Parts: sequence; C-alpha cells; structure tokens
Amino acid sequence: MAVSQQQQQQQAVSKPAGGKHGNVLPLWGNEKTMNLNPMILTNVLSSPYFKVQLYELKTYHEVVDEIYFKVNHMEPWEKGSRKTAGQTGMCGGVRGVGTGGIVSTAYCLLYKLFTLKLTRKQVMGLITHTDSPYIRSLGFMYIRYTQPPPDLVDWYDEFLDDEEVCHHGLPL
Repeated sequence: MAVSQQQQQQQAVSKPAGGKHGNVLPLWGNEKTMNLNPMILTNVLSSPYFKVQLYELKTYHEVVDEIYFKVNHMEPWEKGSRKTAGQTGMCGGVRGVGTGGIVSTAYCLLYKLFTLKLTRKQVMGLITHTDSPYIRSLGFMYIRYTQPPPDLVDWYDEFLDDEEVCHHGLPL
C-alpha cells in the first residue's frame, strides 16, 4: 500500500502545472541527483571544472555557449582517464561499472543545466539547436534523465529519423 501511495505522489509531482505543454517542466525521479549514476555525480560535484568554471555561469545562454566551445564527445568519462584493464568477469569494460576517471565536460554541463531548472522552451531550444550536435545531444540527455518515462516518446518522436551524428557513435 505504501508503494502505491508513493507512486501516486510522484505522479502528482510530475504533472506540469500549466497542462502538458506548460513552460514549467515536471521533474521525474530524484530532485538532487538528477538520476545520475552515483559515481558520475560524485565526480561531477568534485570536479574543479564544475566547482570553479561552471559555477561562474549563471544563465542558460552562457551554458549553451560553453557547450558549443567545450564539448567534443558525449561519453561520461574523458578518454583514457578510466582504468578498466584490471577488471574481470561481467564488470570488465562495462560502461558505468568499476572505477571512475575524469568526468567529462559534457556530464558536468549536463548537471549544470539541471541546476538551472530549465523550462520547456529552453529544452526545446537545446534539442532544435542548429549550431552543434552536442548542444542537441545534451538536450536529449537532459530529457532522458529528468522527464517522466511516459513522456519520452512525445519528446523524441519527431527526432527518431534524424541522421545527424556526433562523437558518441550514434545518431541523435
């Protein structure tokens, strides 16, 4: 019974105030962690880049400019910073399992976007941005981590046939 009450409360919190297309976005899941992997979140919060440089950025437009100039891949860890060689069995080389490395600029900026509590209009601005596939990718990741699962198809539907590629190896 407690589980169903908890689910009902979460669903009530998830519904936007101004109808489905109001500018205020619902937040699904954990309001502090953004539903990020704990190892990634710990590394983001302790990152000098996040604590110093990104702390100075206060607006959506400043963060979008930072994405444009700084992001060059969408992996959670900077290339070559994670050691997976000593791991064996099912954990060896599996994404998100094992020891951390240097958290990527992309994930630091993703969490920075989360701290800004983006509006629907701002998220639409990210996923329709024409200057950089990384800006768009971070918009889609923001949706994936913060929006209620039943809403994901509505967000992604018109982009499913998009063929633009960035350095995460997958179409946007």
